[in-house]
Amino acid sequence: MRIYPLLFETFLSKLDPERAHGLAFSALRIAERVGLGAVVRRVTAPTTPVTVMGLRFPSAFGLAAGFDKHGHGTSALTELGFGHIEVGTVTGRAQPGNPAPRLFRLKADKALINRMGFNNEGAEAVAPRIAATRARLEKRYRGKIRPVIGINIGKTKVVALDEAVEDYRLSARTLAPHADYLVVNVSSPNTPGLRLLQDVASLRPLLTAVREEADRATDRHVPLAVKIAPDLADEDVDAVAELAIDLGLDGVVATNTTIAREGLSTDPDVVEAAGAGGLSGAPLKQRSLEVLRRLRAKLPTDIALIGVGGVTTPDDVRERLDAGADLVQGYTAFLYEGPLWVKRINEGLHG
Repeated sequence: MRIYPLLFETFLSKLDPERAHGLAFSALRIAERVGLGAVVRRVTAPTTPVTVMGLRFPSAFGLAAGFDKHGHGTSALTELGFGHIEVGTVTGRAQPGNPAPRLFRLKADKALINRMGFNNEGAEAVAPRIAATRARLEKRYRGKIRPVIGINIGKTKVVALDEAVEDYRLSARTLAPHADYLVVNVSSPNTPGLRLLQDVASLRPLLTAVREEADRATDRHVPLAVKIAPDLADEDVDAVAELAIDLGLDGVVATNTTIAREGLSTDPDVVEAAGAGGLSGAPLKQRSLEVLRRLRAKLPTDIALIGVGGVTTPDDVRERLDAGADLVQGYTAFLYEGPLWVKRINEGLHG
């Protein structure tokens, strides 16, 4: 019998989703501090290493941005078996995000609606935490392939769109020395105007600036990817692919959450009451997969694809890999399936 689904139904699902997330995250961090993490590592499923963007990953499956926004529990999360953790989204300046409530469960759809608004403690606060975490992981996994740490960066809400490039420069300059790879997030629906930056005319100077800043900040190549929305029209997906080739990007993350609400099983009144925000989870699967396949058809194999959106089972992960993804990420299913979810994914991939 799986314990977590019972715990979720009887306790966690009765709590405000953001509070439940905080409690579960705190439990993981406490488990690491008291030494339970070492026990978990001993029973974690074996993994199959992959090399992507010039980095060695212990597994192709990782945790998407959004779970560890502040870099507080990255090393604890790696003990569950994730091949990489993408921290963030981190902004140039600290910000509280949008007013609560801002996270809503659609249990019938195994989905979430969030309008968190990039709540985080800012690049200067996150940077030393990631530096300390990388040092801890280097020691913990000495002689083995350690989990990779990516950092997802976004625009500070109070920064005007015409000043966004400098804001992203600040994050890149501060965080690149501590990141294994960087992701430029221009696709969250919860920062006003942000998705306008996905237009190629705006995206080109932004990605160029982040690349330049990251190169200046460190003496190693920090792979750079861009995360796009599933709501882009097909021709805009193609334009992003062409830009990625032209700029020599290392990767594209497909996809972020969607503003669409079609085909849901949840009571429409519940969906309407949740309000605006990005929808994640199982309903996103098909469109995310379509975008992934379209990108793979356009991109050379040396530009990595990271598939995310509606990933729940080992078969979902395998389907993304078969569609051309080099790495796969999950997030929403983690909240519904519990801490042993990643073990089941890795068992399915390794078997």
